[in-house]
Amino acid sequence: MMTEETKTNEISSWTHVYSGKVRDVYVAAGASNHRGEDSYLMVASDRISAFDYVLPTQIPDKGKILTQLSVWWFEQLSDLAYNHLISTNVPAEVQGRGMITQVLNMFPIECVARGYLTGSGLVEYKETGAVCGVPLPSGLDEASRLDSPIFTPAAKAQLGEHDENVSFEEMTARIGESDARKLRLQTIQLYTRAHEIAAERGIIIADTKFEFGRSTNTGEPDIILADEVLTPDSSRFWQMDKYEPGKVQPSLDKQFVRNWLMSPESGWDRTSGELPPELPEEVVARTRDRYIEAYETLTGRHWQ
Repeated sequence: MMTEETKTNEISSWTHVYSGKVRDVYVAAGASNHRGEDSYLMVASDRISAFDYVLPTQIPDKGKILTQLSVWWFEQLSDLAYNHLISTNVPAEVQGRGMITQVLNMFPIECVARGYLTGSGLVEYKETGAVCGVPLPSGLDEASRLDSPIFTPAAKAQLGEHDENVSFEEMTARIGESDARKLRLQTIQLYTRAHEIAAERGIIIADTKFEFGRSTNTGEPDIILADEVLTPDSSRFWQMDKYEPGKVQPSLDKQFVRNWLMSPESGWDRTSGELPPELPEEVVARTRDRYIEAYETLTGRHWQ
């Protein structure tokens, strides 16, 4: 299957300035409706990352799915949070994968909300009885639903390094108490609403991460939701009709890729320091299918 990867010299009137794990960022150049320092062109590629590595294999249509699902969620949550989206009227080369967005001063924190116990949260809970300093009741197991969602922030690392789970107190020390409290409240409010919306459509959002920034222009809203929102890359999506506490849940997200990388079939040891291997065609196809199913189930729209 072919992917739609854009080279930095293929977008007219825009200049490439940065590439993250899966996104490329451009600023306006020459004659452009968005010329200036107040907007970016953010393009989601078909790259996929796992365990802080960008994998050598891409997932066809992934960039479009993530972008269009994020735009849909921005609409659903617009009464709860301002967001960075200006327009989806982007150059033809990146149609469907690009967004014109505000330039923000980003908080160096990934704001994670967990409504269920799994992944690194479960590992930490088994060791300490808490997650990021939030104490939890005893007797919880894989996929246990929490009495109420918890906020478990992570300090964002440089590209290629590992994000670091931190306590709310450590987050407060880094960005200040007022902003820390605002981000925690906003994160829980957004997760709670999104969980309700997804549940109506048969999907459990087990956990998700949000990123926020502050406008570079005076007079703008104080806290602005940015980056991707509630996608299969930033969230765990479980099928409600298959949910069974006490066991690992089938998911509609990139956990499928992580699981293959950790399996004997991949032949890869994540502690070895070696780059991950290429993904088999079957894993690529089944991952793409999961992303499409998540998009169609949540939005009610047919993937083109």
